[in-house]
Amino acid sequence: MLLLAGSYWDNGAYCGSRSRNANNYRWNTNTNIGRRAGVDTGENKGVGNSWLNTKALSQGKIQRRRMGLVSKETENQAHQTKMKRYGNLYGKITELENIRLAYEKAKKGKSWQNTVQKFEAKLEENLLGIQKMLIDKTYQTSEYVTKKIYEPKERLIYKLPFAPDRIVQHAIMNILEPIWEKFFIGDSYACIKNKGIHAGSKKTIEYVRRNKYCLKGDMAKFYPSMNHDVLFKIICRKIKDQDVLDLLKNIIYSIDGETNVPIGNYTSQWFGNLYLNELDQRVKHVYKIKDYIRYCDDFLLFSNDKALLHNILKDMEVYINTELKLKLSKKDIFQVCRGVDFLGYRHFRKYILLRKSTTKRVTKRIKQLPYLYKNGFVTRDQYRSSLASTLGWMKWANCYNLRKYLNIDNLLKEMEE
Repeated sequence: MLLLAGSYWDNGAYCGSRSRNANNYRWNTNTNIGRRAGVDTGENKGVGNSWLNTKALSQGKIQRRRMGLVSKETENQAHQTKMKRYGNLYGKITELENIRLAYEKAKKGKSWQNTVQKFEAKLEENLLGIQKMLIDKTYQTSEYVTKKIYEPKERLIYKLPFAPDRIVQHAIMNILEPIWEKFFIGDSYACIKNKGIHAGSKKTIEYVRRNKYCLKGDMAKFYPSMNHDVLFKIICRKIKDQDVLDLLKNIIYSIDGETNVPIGNYTSQWFGNLYLNELDQRVKHVYKIKDYIRYCDDFLLFSNDKALLHNILKDMEVYINTELKLKLSKKDIFQVCRGVDFLGYRHFRKYILLRKSTTKRVTKRIKQLPYLYKNGFVTRDQYRSSLASTLGWMKWANCYNLRKYLNIDNLLKEMEE
């Protein structure tokens, strides 16, 4: 067994300089390694993040937190030990029951579409056709149809046919999703079961209440800027089944050029999470930031040490530019007392408000609803659904005055009578 110096055996908070870590990897050992004369007494003087100095960061060479106790060879061995790769997956993807489940997921909310109804008319035959295509390895990603959307911002959306493409992507993720979720940190909140916007907002307010400063950032044109080669290398470090890799490569490189993971593909949201999981791991295990949260390409780091956040930002930009081949579009370090705008809400220590742009959009929509309903532009169900969804959004914030101003409760009560 490989024992690493500088951490208690069960990764406890207190560890001596002679303690050995028997169940962890070198990047997950503690930074609070104390110095003791004679016998360890349990008292600890932590070094915290003193290793994160500006010179080391600018050179891209983080000082080893073991202060020489762990050699470079040992670090490499520990890194290799952690990199478990999964195989024997392609047969599970091509099972008929998995393809049937993928079909059920892909058609959810789309049963009214002609393409779905046409596929369902000969369901067994079509499912077997997709299975044969995968087993014979003749599947190729179809040609994309594109359209622009302008809310909440201008983006180009890519659309693939329902069959076989969207079914195939669901079939892939039925098998890979539980595997990839194991790689993600607990503070990644996008596209993961039991996470999402409201859970992320709840965690954000928790971090706001115990920290003075926040580093906020997001990626410039994230999905269009994702590098195909970088993404595929990341996947190769997780998956060793060559047939699965070939299938994923077919999807990743279905767009011409070196970059662009199409917004609209079901796999894209998972590719995005896997891509930025590299940054997550660096924040947690190299920068040792406990209070960190990411949703898609937006992220927050919290600390009571402003200088530390500035040093981290310098190294982070280099890492993002060189290793992930991305750029930060926004970056800011500020006091949390001014409010942390994240996930559609503004988080203060004692309360949460809706984002100003969200408030304006909600106010405009609610004030238009009675007119639209009266003149037949929206149905009764659409009217009620719009009111209910707005209330659902507001209940996670301190919006009593806004609810009263918009008279939403009375409008909804009138619709239900």
